[in-house]
Amino acid sequence: MRIKSLSITFAILVVSALFTPRSSAQRPDSMMPEQSEAKGKQILSDLINALGAAGYTEVRESQCDGRRVLFGHNGEPTGNIGFSDYRRFPDKDRVEYIGKGRNTILQSLIGLDGLDFSHGGIVITLFNGDHGWTFDRSGVNELPAISISDFQEQVKRNIDNLLRLRLKEPGITIRFGGNDTVDLKQVDWVEITDSQERKFRLAVDRATHYLIRSSVTTKDEETQQYNEDVSIYSIYRLKDSVWTPLQITREHNGRRAVQIFYETCKFNPGFPDELFEKSSLSKQGAQSLAKKNKN
Repeated sequence: MRIKSLSITFAILVVSALFTPRSSAQRPDSMMPEQSEAKGKQILSDLINALGAAGYTEVRESQCDGRRVLFGHNGEPTGNIGFSDYRRFPDKDRVEYIGKGRNTILQSLIGLDGLDFSHGGIVITLFNGDHGWTFDRSGVNELPAISISDFQEQVKRNIDNLLRLRLKEPGITIRFGGNDTVDLKQVDWVEITDSQERKFRLAVDRATHYLIRSSVTTKDEETQQYNEDVSIYSIYRLKDSVWTPLQITREHNGRRAVQIFYETCKFNPGFPDELFEKSSLSKQGAQSLAKKNKN
């Protein structure tokens, strides 16, 4: 009996010796910087491959249609609106909002004031690099400088831009952020910091390698406070060459702000350049006026 007990004890010690170094190696604070970077890059590689590999990285355009739901401070939905989003990465974005009847929440839904959507119809926001315009019942108007700078900041924070175009930028650092359970899934965290001190944290599902959650932390230079914007991704489906989350929930500083439900998505459809130019909005206005007169 004593020999058997000693054998069992020895076996336990051997197993402990085998597994303890491996477990500690998964802790970010116990890894050398180059090991942490290598592991972070491997997780990002697995993520990109899971999203479609070259089918994901070679996407330069997308068109997604769906609905956007806004949430109030009490967490209750305050309204929703349909939209079509046309993107040419990294910094061209045209969003057409479609509403029926009176709609008083559009300004909050898209973050712009002064748009006339009181009788339904179409309102368009168009960004092209450092230019921006809107189209509504009043015609085509220039976007204010603050809206354009906000959009340019969103371009830098965009996770698709980060994964497709920014990972090799000068000043980008990548490290392993540890293991965790997020939304009942085992995940690996990757932490990415860019040259302007934006801190990205990506939670990657250890089973599927899909992106489960992302957060971007930035410092408000006026208040010296840190803001955190979180996106939660779910319901992945294969659309063309890309595994796409059809539901995205966005939170700002811990409060749910917007939920997006995609109905369809197309990738690299081949948009004409004119789609992202101011002239296309003038043409849209002429077409809408002709349709109204015809009816």
